[in-house]
Amino acid sequence: MANLTPAQYDALIDRHFQYEAEDDVDGVLSTLTDDLTHDLVGWPSGASRTKDQARAFYERMFADLAGEGITKVRRLYGEGFVVDESIWHGRAVGHPLGLPGHDRPLSFRILHIFEVEPDGKIRRENVWLDTAAILQQLSEPVAAQH
Repeated sequence: MANLTPAQYDALIDRHFQYEAEDDVDGVLSTLTDDLTHDLVGWPSGASRTKDQARAFYERMFADLAGEGITKVRRLYGEGFVVDESIWHGRAVGHPLGLPGHDRPLSFRILHIFEVEPDGKIRRENVWLDTAAILQQLSEPVAAQH
């Protein structure tokens, strides 16, 4: 089984993140295998195991969060997997974590573990969010509009 190079992993993950920043559901799904597992740890409905389930997850997420970019902190590479630590930047446009976003800026740490097939598609994506940072930012009073 051929292993991808760090540059090939980076290209895949950066493309995946770019599609997320563009709210491009079809683009995101194009980076995933058909027999995927997408698991945002703590997500109420659990892991997505089909592209239809992943589509519903991303449509919900894009309704709540408008991504503007990712700042890479570091990546660790192994045979068939990548661990990515990043900082997500964007706006809370809907109700992330059930809290009104009021279109406020939002940044938080995010950790991904990607399992990648030799053909360069993501088979499994596990995601952990810095929920405390999100809650703190969304719990702050909204500035008065003039």
